[in-house]
Amino acid sequence: MGTEPVVVGVGLSDLGRVEVSAFELHHQAAARALADAGLTPRDVDGIGSTGTGLLPPVELSEFLGLTPTWIDSTTVGGAAWLVMLQHAAAALRAGDASVVLLTYANTPRRDVRSGRRRADVAFVSDGPSAVDASTGHTLASRYAMAATRYLHEFGATIEQLAEVAVSARYNASLTPEAFVRSPLTIEEVQAAPMVAEPFTSLHCCLRTDGGGAIVLTTADRAADLPSRPIRVLGAASAIGPASMASWRDFTSTPASRSGPLAFRRAGVEPGDIDVAQLYDAFTISVPLTLEALGFCGTGEGAAFAATGALRVGGALPTNTDGGGLSHSHPGQRGIFLVIEAVRQLRGDAGDRQVPGAQLACAHGTGGWFSSAATVVLGTADA
Repeated sequence: MGTEPVVVGVGLSDLGRVEVSAFELHHQAAARALADAGLTPRDVDGIGSTGTGLLPPVELSEFLGLTPTWIDSTTVGGAAWLVMLQHAAAALRAGDASVVLLTYANTPRRDVRSGRRRADVAFVSDGPSAVDASTGHTLASRYAMAATRYLHEFGATIEQLAEVAVSARYNASLTPEAFVRSPLTIEEVQAAPMVAEPFTSLHCCLRTDGGGAIVLTTADRAADLPSRPIRVLGAASAIGPASMASWRDFTSTPASRSGPLAFRRAGVEPGDIDVAQLYDAFTISVPLTLEALGFCGTGEGAAFAATGALRVGGALPTNTDGGGLSHSHPGQRGIFLVIEAVRQLRGDAGDRQVPGAQLACAHGTGGWFSSAATVVLGTADA
């Protein structure tokens, strides 16, 4: 296996409502991931992160006491950490790094409570997205337009989309650190306050504080470490339009390009996957991603979710920690997808464990289906 990249450590910071800075949450997550790997900050010669401080990851490296010689700060929204994982895997194979730390943290709830910023979900740009901003589009309204088109084109129902949130809550009920764990029904999802037609607030992801980190190294180096290494079998990324005006088909996403390429590189098929972690900023995200990755046919994702297939114990356990809809969503959740996939493959997921899981797919989405990154992970026996 030699220079094959493997994940040897994962860690979460404190989650939910916190009273410390994002830098401190980075420190918590990184320290826990390194301890999980049996490594120290002195072992780290590569770092990937974005979004914290004036010069990320420069300020972050200083705060964590790192002096890396390989860095990445790819900025493509929620998919960023899966893109950086792909880059880190390539760096490990090439010998450009020996131990890479990927880390993320953010405090949107704390910042709103403290008055540092308001709860704004609009995006402002001088580029193509400025067209959307000038017409009052928010992040929610962009996804809502995609959902409206999906329901119209394929005859799906909003209740089928609501089951995505209900399934996420079921999985969260099995996850001790999930932000919300109380039972949820389709009727309750539909009765929640309207945000952007057809989405109520429970079709939309949480806003929480928190962070996470993962540590990668080579299979050779992992042989001397205490944790069970998880192999990075295949990874790929793709981008789509930044503005709705350029999005020709609201039911097609760049995942249709990143997914097949990642599976081909991994040498597996979607049907081989035991557990999936798919970015769920809004309920429509999941069926569109399921279809793009090949888990079901075009227009069939919502009906597939409605069968309960996404629940632990279902046909394709998905977002087994509760996802962004019930577990946590500090702004860009991609790294949490990898952390949960690794825990499942290690058999460390407690009550939500998928029995015998050997292959996992993690897929991140950035913006409004503007970026996509797919990673296939596996156990040593996969």
